Amino acid sequence: MLPTERRRKIIHELEKNEFLKMKSLQKNLGISIETLRRDVQQLFKEDLITKEYGGIRIKKERNGESRIEQRLNLNLDKKEEIAKKAVNEINNGDCIFLDSGSTTLQIAKNLINHQNLTIITNSIPVMLETLDQGHTVISIGGKVRKSEHSITSFEFLFNFDRLNIEKAFICCSGFSEQNGITDYSLEEVQTRRRILKLSNIKYLTADSSKLNKVVTVKICDLHELDILICDSDLNQYDIKKLSDKINII
Repeated sequence: MLPTERRRKIIHELEKNEFLKMKSLQKNLGISIETLRRDVQQLFKEDLITKEYGGIRIKKERNGESRIEQRLNLNLDKKEEIAKKAVNEINNGDCIFLDSGSTTLQIAKNLINHQNLTIITNSIPVMLETLDQGHTVISIGGKVRKSEHSITSFEFLFNFDRLNIEKAFICCSGFSEQNGITDYSLEEVQTRRRILKLSNIKYLTADSSKLNKVVTVKICDLHELDILICDSDLNQYDIKKLSDKINII
């Protein structure tokens, strides 16, 4: 196994368990303790984890939200699967909104073969990814949020009333049948709420690890969106429950 693959697996395990003991991690990976220590040290240098006595923990912001750089490698296979499904929903010439988030960044990376898109976004990584794809890229003006590499400010959105956003792809930190869609940042939530009002078809792009997770601020109820794009790890029981409120791809 290559070092990058091992480190990705470590991050993936941390996403599920939050804290891992070094001994159990070594056993699961089937590597020497010296190799594991090198991987852990590299992840520590990249500011992705914290080291504690006997183990490691994924690093988070004070509000409990993991920074976007950390999330880029978390559940990457699921996000890539979601991105492929989302891209199939986008037609040449569409005006779309791509939210700030690691999943929508994967969508942006797969738009190279589309033509004449208008991409509205508050995500700096999405802007950078799509600038050279030949599309029209429109940035929401406002306050730059360092932890998410995003731009948020409710009052800067008034000019967007003139735009016809055909499809909006929204991210979240958690979603559930009962509590709806939630996120950590009030500023991000305000931006998403306004964009949803301006959009014709509303997509939630969220991987299955976020199911039944409830965090600080509510964006909306599930039935207020049109389609949930999720990965194949969403089981049939959850699909049946959720499909009463939202269509699922």
